Amino acid sequence: MGDYAVLLAVLLSGVALVASAYGMRRLLAPSDPHRAKLLTYESGVDPQGAGWSQGSVRYLVFAFLYVIFAVDAVYLFPWALVLRSSLGAVSLVEMGIFLGVLVIGLGHVWRRGLLRWW
Repeated sequence: MGDYAVLLAVLLSGVALVASAYGMRRLLAPSDPHRAKLLTYESGVDPQGAGWSQGSVRYLVFAFLYVIFAVDAVYLFPWALVLRSSLGAVSLVEMGIFLGVLVIGLGHVWRRGLLRWW
């Protein structure tokens, strides 16, 4: 039961730290709400007209591409660090297949013109 007591102590101290940070912010931060501050503000554009408007899907495509290549980097760096030790040729072939699939996907996106911003 000693391990559970340590876990409980860590969880309680984490909750206490977060609660104290929120409390200190509430006490120390200036608060002056008025009409201009309570307006919705998005991406530097003041709201005008109705709340619904058509947006470009390109932003979503760029976000997905970023996530894909960030995950790729998360897999590549540790693999490159341990390659010399004991992974061998089989691991090299597996990583080649992994990178090949990513290159095929990037080629498909490029061919469809989704990498152009305008």
